[in-house]
Amino acid sequence: MIRFYYNLSPNPMKVALCLEELGLPYQPVPVDVRRGEQFAPAYTAINPNAKVPAIEDGSVTVFDSNAILLHLCEAADRFLPEGEQARGEMLSWLMFVATGIGPFSGQCVHFRHFAPAGQDYAVERYTFEARRHWGIVDAHLAERPYMLGPDYGIVDMALWGWARMVPFMLGEGAFAELRHVKRHLDAVNARPAAQRAEALKQRHTFKAEMDLEARRFMFRAVKPEA
Repeated sequence: MIRFYYNLSPNPMKVALCLEELGLPYQPVPVDVRRGEQFAPAYTAINPNAKVPAIEDGSVTVFDSNAILLHLCEAADRFLPEGEQARGEMLSWLMFVATGIGPFSGQCVHFRHFAPAGQDYAVERYTFEARRHWGIVDAHLAERPYMLGPDYGIVDMALWGWARMVPFMLGEGAFAELRHVKRHLDAVNARPAAQRAEALKQRHTFKAEMDLEARRFMFRAVKPEA
């Protein structure tokens, strides 16, 4: 059985969706990052980067969410397009999510909601880049129901984890401008697998408080008070 190390943030949730879509048996193993559990030696032996998610699939260990999606879908031979040209498009968009959507969205959330005051340049920079990246996705989805065309697949799962966070990231009115992203999100949310993935919220209670301890574990630059 696959051991799935997770919390409820966007990257682990996309893996939860993939596991549910594939119908694979898995054991969810919570890693409470606000309590610093990601830095435990037993976990850094699995993911040296001390991030979630990660999986142990038999003798194979994989970390980084999009690498996990690719591993799972290739092993099952599902949710992948056929042909070299389609595979090139799939890899391009999958890496676009990994290197663009995820990092800029995450930094946008951090500087808008969690960073100390006085970070105006960073707020403007990451808000602009997050909105720009989501605008590219929205324009792409204006011409097709799913990221690679008529069929739901791996890139849609990768995008879903972050699309759920767009209002928190860019403001409650963001979907008025990103209406194709919203339509796509609604379509994925309607899938039974997405609903089962969301039900992971009921399996474990993670620390909710963003107190000084949590900030030290999540944002290692935070200094103890004098």
